[in-house]
Amino acid sequence: MGYRSLRACVDDLAARGELRTIDVPIDARLEAAAIHRRVFAAGGPALLFANVVGCRFPMVSNLFGTWDRTRLIFRDALAGVERLVTLKAAPQDALRAPWRFWKAPFDALSMLPRSVRSGPILDQQVRLDELPQLVSWPRDGGPFVTLPVVYTEDVRAPGLNSSNLGMYRVQLAGGQYDPASEVGLHYQIHRGIGVHHAAAIEAGQPFRVNVHVGGPPAMSVAAVMPLPEGMSELGFAGALNNRRTRMIRRPGGIAIHADSDFCICGTVDPDRLLPEGPFGDHLGYYSLTHPFPVMQVDRVYARKDAIWPFTVVGRPPQEDTLFGKLIHELTGPLIPTVLPGVHGVHAVDAAGVHPLLLAVGSERYMPFLDRPAPQELLTQACAILGQGQLSLAKFLLIANRSDDPQLDVHDEAAFFAHMLRRADWTRDLHFHTHTTIDTLDYSGAGLNAGSKVVIAAAGPPRFELATSVPTELRLPDGFAHPRVVLPGVLAVEGPPCPAPSFDYDELIRRRTESRAQVAAPLRQFCESFTAGDAINAFRLVLVVDDSQFVSESLANFLWATFTRANPADDLWGIDPFVSEKHWGCRGALVIDARIKPHHAPVLEEDPATTRRVEELAAPGGPLHGLY
Repeated sequence: MGYRSLRACVDDLAARGELRTIDVPIDARLEAAAIHRRVFAAGGPALLFANVVGCRFPMVSNLFGTWDRTRLIFRDALAGVERLVTLKAAPQDALRAPWRFWKAPFDALSMLPRSVRSGPILDQQVRLDELPQLVSWPRDGGPFVTLPVVYTEDVRAPGLNSSNLGMYRVQLAGGQYDPASEVGLHYQIHRGIGVHHAAAIEAGQPFRVNVHVGGPPAMSVAAVMPLPEGMSELGFAGALNNRRTRMIRRPGGIAIHADSDFCICGTVDPDRLLPEGPFGDHLGYYSLTHPFPVMQVDRVYARKDAIWPFTVVGRPPQEDTLFGKLIHELTGPLIPTVLPGVHGVHAVDAAGVHPLLLAVGSERYMPFLDRPAPQELLTQACAILGQGQLSLAKFLLIANRSDDPQLDVHDEAAFFAHMLRRADWTRDLHFHTHTTIDTLDYSGAGLNAGSKVVIAAAGPPRFELATSVPTELRLPDGFAHPRVVLPGVLAVEGPPCPAPSFDYDELIRRRTESRAQVAAPLRQFCESFTAGDAINAFRLVLVVDDSQFVSESLANFLWATFTRANPADDLWGIDPFVSEKHWGCRGALVIDARIKPHHAPVLEEDPATTRRVEELAAPGGPLHGLY
């Protein structure tokens, strides 16, 4: 029947050997996160930090750290959620096989939130500085809540029916915040909370925000689930937990989740911003300090047996990778109903999720004509880039399903081989310039500013993919160490750029001043070849800082290439041309995947913390054998 509380989940995992309690004192600043990263990478258990230095509340992490454990947590509800998703995607199935869906009304009943007068969340009030002060990376601007469930309502029509549940990072202290009464909220305006923010601006009044931490794990998943318009996150949480979500309405406020472990209640003035960050984020770099909304805290509630859940983000894969896998499993059947003609979309986790999408569509326009150039795929690509968080993508590669019905968007190596054998660089590159990208991505022109490229491929294979470096290949001065990354993909080391900075204004100044300097080596590189040269045995050439690193694994290739390139700036080509405002190239496509001076710094652990954790994990230490 799902879990009534986070404590019930923790106890269940402990009884099944899926959780390890750490009794030795662990500092929430850097140490807990460093331990978590190692245990996650080893496929280890969930972790209960029972003795947090300077804090009376225990912390738990890595709840979703393995796929088997994630499915175990939601074992009672997955079948019901899948029934509901199937009915939404194909309601006619209920008529064809009604015996398969007889439980659907009971599944739907769990989606109705339940109003209650009180709950464990109101057991006690605490201060902000009593909460665990988790810091994951050494240059983080302060402690952050990394698994917040943020609840808001529309000021124009308050109530559960106009609510939004989302996961937006919360900075508890540091910077210019009053540590006793203010926290920072980092969210993008197109998210659900952004709609409520805009409504508050229009109404000329502040809006209430409740930041929940803990509670049944279904709440965390519901907060990140990209649900269709009109589907309630509270309802989805109920379905995924197999029990109705209990909500308390407080006088003069908005609803509070009755079974949460903590709730930070406050008000956001939609016109007031404070600097938030830096924060080591899921792309594997720091997101820097920027003005974001600030929440004036009224009170902080905690249940008497409260546990503080957390996760750690950084270069993927991390625990949030399993969130993505669960989301795909639950919502995959809905894709064709939301995006007609599209059979699958894969936001590539190894590339930071948003930078790279792989998709399979359908070429159905005038099938009686022999037109191998993509047509309907471009229409479908526009639909994909207009869909929620998919709109943040920079690179979208879309293939035609009928060319290979077995093509799997989740097999990245096979997908790249399929595309590189078919994509024609003279016609199949389609740019969107001066547009929005992920706030956390610093490869573009500024905060939220960058470009996109759609690469669409249809028709039979046209190109062979080289698998070895030609002996006759000669590189221009400043370029060296060519290495094969994948069939048809070559990495070459180029001249290094100046190192990034933590000062955003400095990064923007550097971009303006160094743009021509950064581009010059790439122009020289491309102009040193013609379309007939040996390098064009490779369809894709990467100019990188470390070709050995990029060629060592598929994950390294995906991360280093697509997090460090802005299509309009960093796509080059051998023998390029412009025709009817369309850019293409007759030789290899070249991507500048070096770290530029305007990029954000890469995440690195604090050496002293690394030594401390390694000592704890050494033979005879309290963490020995944990990872």
